[in-house]
Amino acid sequence: MSGNVLARRSPAAVWLAENGAVAALVVLVVALSLLSSTFLSVTNLLNVGVQAAVTAILAFGSTFVIVTGGIDLSVGSVAALSAITLAWTATDAGVAWPVAVVVSLTVGVVAGLVNAALIAYGKLPPFIATLAMLGIARGLALVISQGSPIAMPDAVSALGGNLGRYLPIPVIVMVVMGLIAAVILNRTYAGRAMYAIGGNEEAARLSGIKVDRQQLITYGLSGAFAAVAGIVLASRLASAQPQAAAGYELDAIAAVVIGGASLSGGKGRALGTFVGALILAVLRNGLNLLSVSAFWQQVVIGAVIALAVLVDTLRRRGTY
Repeated sequence: MSGNVLARRSPAAVWLAENGAVAALVVLVVALSLLSSTFLSVTNLLNVGVQAAVTAILAFGSTFVIVTGGIDLSVGSVAALSAITLAWTATDAGVAWPVAVVVSLTVGVVAGLVNAALIAYGKLPPFIATLAMLGIARGLALVISQGSPIAMPDAVSALGGNLGRYLPIPVIVMVVMGLIAAVILNRTYAGRAMYAIGGNEEAARLSGIKVDRQQLITYGLSGAFAAVAGIVLASRLASAQPQAAAGYELDAIAAVVIGGASLSGGKGRALGTFVGALILAVLRNGLNLLSVSAFWQQVVIGAVIALAVLVDTLRRRGTY
């Protein structure tokens, strides 16, 4: 049935089905540029890029997990814990900031590995394992910081500034992390294994893929990307805050799904995730420019997420 449907579709319909997020972003940009005279200003567009940066970096890490058919609800809390660890290590413990950055990244990776161990060896559902890590990481961030913000080292805070006069460094970090994610997904054995596991885990296992080991790699990468996102967010705020990035895990998952990934696994691209993060940032920015209430903004964004999941469901059924 689905094969016949695909065969009857025109090339334009096939392109739209595979690149709907790009088309949606273009339509959104055109509409907002007509509704707001300031939307297309250089300053505002750079602001959109900065707003998208943290969500996009988190979402790149979540892409690995969702491609395998899993879910990671802990990325926002891991981001906060990694940033708190960096600030505390450099400020209170007096460790040199480069070492503190390495420690922070290690914390993110370890959190991801714990998630993977609970899933692969403890046989916990990804939802439960990562929900538990969400609470653990947020609690540890509060314990370490005693519930108060910790100042970031000046050298790290510089990441929240600009390169030269205009180019925001968070945007550069976002692009670099996106390229790394694309290379991992498209050019490495680990990336191919992620798609295979998401497509059919048992078939992947029978074909010789060490699924448990790949789970460690997948969730470890998600934790590492979360740590980078936490550092970037803290650098923008010039301090690490234990309650930072609360709820960002939902934005990250939304960006991945809006970008065309399937929650059932086996499908997803770094470029699509990047576009999904931009759609969320552009939508929020445009609604702010149009003075739409923050309450209604949540309604609109929720509707967009529901629509993206609906499109994914229809596409998997072969009816779209």
